[in-house]
Amino acid sequence: MKDFQKVDLERYDNTWYDPQRNGFVLMLWFVVNALFFINPINPFSCVKVSILRLFGAKMGRGVTIKPLVNIKYPWLLEVGDYSWIGERVWIDNLVKVEIGKNCCLSQGAFLLTGNHNYKKVTFDLMVGKVILEDGVWIGAGSIVGPQVTCKTHSVLNALSVASTDLEAYKVYRGNPATLIKERVIEK
Repeated sequence: MKDFQKVDLERYDNTWYDPQRNGFVLMLWFVVNALFFINPINPFSCVKVSILRLFGAKMGRGVTIKPLVNIKYPWLLEVGDYSWIGERVWIDNLVKVEIGKNCCLSQGAFLLTGNHNYKKVTFDLMVGKVILEDGVWIGAGSIVGPQVTCKTHSVLNALSVASTDLEAYKVYRGNPATLIKERVIEK
């Protein structure tokens, strides 16, 4: 019988990871995120956008942010003009997340920049940026994983998982996301 190694989380060490802010700023953001973003009582996008800018996010004009949005680190977030971030979207940006102009993240979408190396005894943290180019639509409940670029005007259907890049003007669905057709935008 084969001798299998086992995960040893006691040896897990992510001290190499730097969130790029000190403990005070991290704690302040944690409180502000809980009060103004995760909390459904603040429905005002303009207030949320202003707060994100104060914490270092690059925010375009006309950005809409719905209630119950969770953002890990705003200083690692860039959102282009007129993009929409729907209810219960989670942007788990341990590293940079770039959202282009006119993008739509539907309800419950996840943008995840971190994962763990299941091949290592120490279950090491791995990170990779997420890029949504202009006009991308991420469907409700979908997940975009680390190191994925959704090229211009690509679509990830509801409840789908993108673990590799999505090509421009293409529609994908499933887990893993597979190409189903071309995206044709009518006038």
